[in-house]
Amino acid sequence: DVRGIDKTFDYLVPDKLRDQVRVGDQVRVDLHGRRVGAWVVAVGVEPPAGVTLKPLARWSSVGPAAEVIGMAHWAAWRWAGKPQHLLTTASPPVNVPPIGGATADRVATPPPTGGTVTVRRVAPAGPWVDEALAVATAAAAVGGQTLVVAPSIAVARVLAVAFERAGRGVARYPRQWATAAAGRCDVVVGARVAAWAPAPHLAAVVVVDEHDEALQEERAPTWHARDVAVERARRAGAPCVLLSPCPSLEALAAGALVAPARHDERAGWPLVDVADRGEEDPRTRRSLVSDPLARLLRSDRRVVCVLNTKGVARLLACAACRTIARCERCESAVAQADDHLVCGRCGQRRPVVCAACGASRMKMLRPGVSRLRTELEAATGEAVGELTAATADRAAPAARVVVGTEAALHQVRDADVVAFLDLDAELLAPRYRADEQAMALLARAARLVGGRAGGGRLLLQTALPGHPVVQAALLADPGRLVADERSRRVELGFPPATAMAAVSGAGAESFLATLPRPPGLQVVGPSDGRWLVRATDHTTLCDALAAATRPPERLRVEVDPLRV
Repeated sequence: DVRGIDKTFDYLVPDKLRDQVRVGDQVRVDLHGRRVGAWVVAVGVEPPAGVTLKPLARWSSVGPAAEVIGMAHWAAWRWAGKPQHLLTTASPPVNVPPIGGATADRVATPPPTGGTVTVRRVAPAGPWVDEALAVATAAAAVGGQTLVVAPSIAVARVLAVAFERAGRGVARYPRQWATAAAGRCDVVVGARVAAWAPAPHLAAVVVVDEHDEALQEERAPTWHARDVAVERARRAGAPCVLLSPCPSLEALAAGALVAPARHDERAGWPLVDVADRGEEDPRTRRSLVSDPLARLLRSDRRVVCVLNTKGVARLLACAACRTIARCERCESAVAQADDHLVCGRCGQRRPVVCAACGASRMKMLRPGVSRLRTELEAATGEAVGELTAATADRAAPAARVVVGTEAALHQVRDADVVAFLDLDAELLAPRYRADEQAMALLARAARLVGGRAGGGRLLLQTALPGHPVVQAALLADPGRLVADERSRRVELGFPPATAMAAVSGAGAESFLATLPRPPGLQVVGPSDGRWLVRATDHTTLCDALAAATRPPERLRVEVDPLRV
């Protein structure tokens, strides 16, 4: 039984391949006059009556294990995709010869515990590497393997080096796919795709920075490495540990939280300064260089200035009192449409009137990185580096002061201070995850500058000093966000209180026309060319998406979209 491009077909195994073909192997088959690649998903299948089977053309490579094949079928249902996309992700990057008895030197043993999910909150500059190492050590003690999933190749490299220095055998995925499949290692570590890595003696799973959006695949099916890792650990009866300085609500819904001692957590966060732009003179507030920032720029410290304009809503402020226009229901930023202010997050509408002073004229705030660079060079009297996503393939500038989007937080290797020049653009973005995403940015910056003992410092320029995200960073306590954020998601009907999918493309309307509408399922839209499908749980949502008829036109289904 072979999983090909879209369907399952039966083929005959020639005698010369009979001792070689196993479930998961990659083969070549003749299909509709073409020779294509496929995966063996079952053996010993009885063909339909009257059907003469074609032989397999040839054997290509060892492929995913049988349990990963099952995971691919589950993930195809969970994220409304096709198993072939997940099997491609789980397959070796190059053909691998038969492994044979390579795993005979390792004896499968029961995992230390059975299928528990633990969420460990670790400060950005805290011992997150040590936490992952402790899990791997416990798994190795019983002869098992640990699967470690990181949000980026850079983080995976740091973890691999730490494991190797601790004397653990490491397979770096996907380059060392065969080593991992043979069980000749204690730890399999890699970026997002490592959630599908082979681990024949899986005893523990660790997901580092589970809150990071890089763990979700952008292409459809939009699977999330955290959820794949949790399901894989559950099926293997192995413990799963989710590490994060600011755990997502999805993670907290999946497992029990273990928080560090307050003293240890505070030590792992840098000092935080808040520049209250609301208290400044409106005549001088046009500049993004506040007095606290100017003092830092005149020092000899390395400063990274973040102005994240990409993907952020345009902000409106009252022309009279400069108060930022916000939704009275969900507190997101609002945009002006005709003679109303409209919230992009919950759809609330109201007249163009300032809630603070009653004025009816608004001003749009649209700062830019290039303009800011010129301003900073004038303030410092020296060259200022610029970093955006467009410069990601270049080396980070050596300038003492660097300005850019959040890409700067990933490209700069070290800094003394990170200044968020317009944090309100993140706090008030019309996205239901705006608070979580803003907190994740602050955590990333905190890891860059290090803990308070080393002098690390964050500067937050905002007109909302009392915002929960600002207070959470100021007090080094991300847990302050959880209760309010959870209640808001429940009230507005957003995940994880509900299950949601975004449907777009030329075939979206015909696809939704065939979508079953069981109780608890709702279709909203269209808005900006896409519809939102909400359900009370993922079983209801995914069953409905699987039952709908796929049109021939282009269709994109994003289950659990991060930016809505």
